[in-house]
Amino acid sequence: MARSLAPVRSLCLAALVLAPLPYVALAQTPSTNPSGDTPFNSMAIARDEKDACRVPKPPADLAETAYLRNGYRAILRILIAEEALASETCTCLLDDLTWDQALDALPRFQTSDNPRLPFKVLDLYAQADALEAQVVEACAE
Repeated sequence: MARSLAPVRSLCLAALVLAPLPYVALAQTPSTNPSGDTPFNSMAIARDEKDACRVPKPPADLAETAYLRNGYRAILRILIAEEALASETCTCLLDDLTWDQALDALPRFQTSDNPRLPFKVLDLYAQADALEAQVVEACAE
């Protein structure tokens, strides 16, 4: 005697329909605060004091690829550290140098004629790290 699958199908259909209901009840539209911002727009993360002078991520329109943007970020780090060592200053020089200066410095750091890979980013990172370590050491004295 063959058994019908209709009751099983009905139970499965009911489970599919009813399963999301508890989640719908939990979903809420974010409320706004007096300034009109949603909580997600107003939840800015404050930078640590030690990160206040850290070179930020480059703007997306600086270069076509992340590889190039990361290279220009490393170049800017190098330029800032070199300036700090040359001027013997321990203050943050981040506001004294611009992304345009990093772009202009490309010929100095260029290792290839390939416009998509004009430099070796890892080498630039290593150079920036070494120079920043020298700045930290000089300022610790």
